[in-house]
Amino acid sequence: MTNSHEVPTPINVKYFSKGAIVLSFLTLIGLCGYIYRLIVGLDASTNLNNQFPWGIWIAIDVASGVALAAGGFTTALLADVFHKDKYHSLTRPALLTAMLGYTFVVVGLLADLGRYYNVWHPMIPSMWQGNSVLFEVGLCVMIYLNVLYCEFLPILIEKFMGHVNLPGILSRYNSLVESLLRISNRTLYRVLSLFIIAGVVLSCLHQSSLGTLMVIAPYKMHPLWYTPILPLLFLLSAISVGFPMVIFESILSAWSFKLKPETKTLASIAKYTPFLLFCYLSIKLGDLAIRNAFGYLTEINIQSVAFVLEIGIGVILPMVLLFQKSKRHSIKYLFISACCIIFGILVNRINVFLIAYTPPFSNDFYFPSLIEVIVTVGLISGLILIYRFMVIHLPVISVQRVKFNIVTDTPKSKATIKG
Repeated sequence: MTNSHEVPTPINVKYFSKGAIVLSFLTLIGLCGYIYRLIVGLDASTNLNNQFPWGIWIAIDVASGVALAAGGFTTALLADVFHKDKYHSLTRPALLTAMLGYTFVVVGLLADLGRYYNVWHPMIPSMWQGNSVLFEVGLCVMIYLNVLYCEFLPILIEKFMGHVNLPGILSRYNSLVESLLRISNRTLYRVLSLFIIAGVVLSCLHQSSLGTLMVIAPYKMHPLWYTPILPLLFLLSAISVGFPMVIFESILSAWSFKLKPETKTLASIAKYTPFLLFCYLSIKLGDLAIRNAFGYLTEINIQSVAFVLEIGIGVILPMVLLFQKSKRHSIKYLFISACCIIFGILVNRINVFLIAYTPPFSNDFYFPSLIEVIVTVGLISGLILIYRFMVIHLPVISVQRVKFNIVTDTPKSKATIKG
């Protein structure tokens, strides 16, 4: 439960800061690239082909995006299912990040689909294919996205409830709209636990199924990554990055909006991460040992270097840092650790879907086209802009206002948030 003086409230800052202007420019360029791809098709806008059908739109926009949105279900699991009430102040930002993350995953997936206009097919039972892993992923993501929207509805209702003031002749309906909002609020809170449980279950399903996608390609993947337990590794890595993603988003928000970071709460939630990383690392290394794949690390090539970067920077380094209590209570080291873990997840998904993927008898080498790059950058920029807009106008973040230096880990001066 949040403190009485730290309730979720809109942040009273101007929207178009210097950074927001730059992000708007990148989003506009990305939107132009996205429209160009929809008009001219995949062949003319990407470097994808029959041997390399998946590129950065799958590895980064979809696979990495889904993993990095795991903060929503991990935080909900901890705060609402396990009733760790002190983490409730983190659930709304995590929920917003997850909702926007999955929304942009779908937008990115549309760009990668050859026949994007048929994306509605999984909603029709007669078109279901139970033997398809992609069908399970698509259906789970579709349902989970709607679950996230339902979980976010109480925040929207809270924003307008008690402040209904329709203009002109519509003002006669103020009382009716107010009553509908209050009824909706009571109804949602009664069934919200069902949506939370459904979100956790659905997340576990499609997080693991993304790993199953590559299990069907044993002769096209490098042995450092190909394993029958790839679904388990994908699920464990997504769970491991859940709390670090919440920490990353929380600290960046504090820095961007001149807010006081919730150091105590972030340090508390960070204590779970090294144990999750240790479990993931143990299973991953144990799998390499069982498959006698350690020998591939002695080869000096892009695969071995990528694997060492993934494990060294993305798992071992943050695990060592977060096992130390003093580092967990430092915003600087919390941020560094979170960045390392996020980097590790990005590299892992790129490794699995791109670096490890080597079709036999292929003379080609995939490298993303300019359109692929600008669309990806545009999607990320657009997500950040919408997140900024929503926390400025909706009661999402619950922290005190204070200027904060992310490097020195110290506050500068105090102010107040205006609702």
